[in-house]
Amino acid sequence: MIRKAMEKKRVAARSCVVLYQRGREVLIQPFGKGMLLTELRSDSEVISEQSVFKEIKKVEYDSDLTEIASLLIEKKVTRFDPSKFEDTYEDALIAMIEAKRKGEAPPKSAPRPKENVVNLAEILRKSLAQEGSGSRKGKATASKKRSA
Repeated sequence: MIRKAMEKKRVAARSCVVLYQRGREVLIQPFGKGMLLTELRSDSEVISEQSVFKEIKKVEYDSDLTEIASLLIEKKVTRFDPSKFEDTYEDALIAMIEAKRKGEAPPKSAPRPKENVVNLAEILRKSLAQEGSGSRKGKATASKKRSA
């Protein structure tokens, strides 16, 4: 009844709940057939964008690289499917707890993946440079053939 009345009045409620031995401010609002609880942050927990981004210098972006990046993004866009999301931390924790219950040695952790840091902008620049020089060579060869 409360959810329906809140929905009809188009209001939300503010309350305090205890999570992890600490009181937290929350917002409760009607959502579909249930209620949605959203944890609120106090002013001291919120950091201003100016303090976070003040060290970042203004950068001029190459329009060609931006266009290529946009094409890559368009090609990779997909819908998020939560059923395909795997919480490897929780899985490893459950496996460790089960091993302890059975009196077995805890399972070995998976090796860390090798870091493969790639400078995408540099790769795109090289690709554009090769493409540009390849097209110039093609034009030069075609003009030589015409003059011959």
